[in-house]
Amino acid sequence: MSGSRDEARARAEARFQKQQAADQQAGEAKAEHEAQARAGDVNTARLRSLRLAKEAADKEAEAKQSEAPATPKATATKKKPSP
Repeated sequence: MSGSRDEARARAEARFQKQQAADQQAGEAKAEHEAQARAGDVNTARLRSLRLAKEAADKEAEAKQSEAPATPKATATKKKPSP
């Protein structure tokens, strides 16, 4: 009888160890996924910041351009042919 008990105990222990390993792998995979998500969020925030800065600079340049007085173009003077 004790042989079958030992075998059952060994099977249960093996099953437990297998479940523990699977749980550990799942935890590592979840941590890696979260790290990738955070990296993506950081990159998105950086790109958004750059886009907003560019839009602000473009708007400022456009405002300066429209504020500048329109300079009349110099009219070309025609040379009279020498006789």
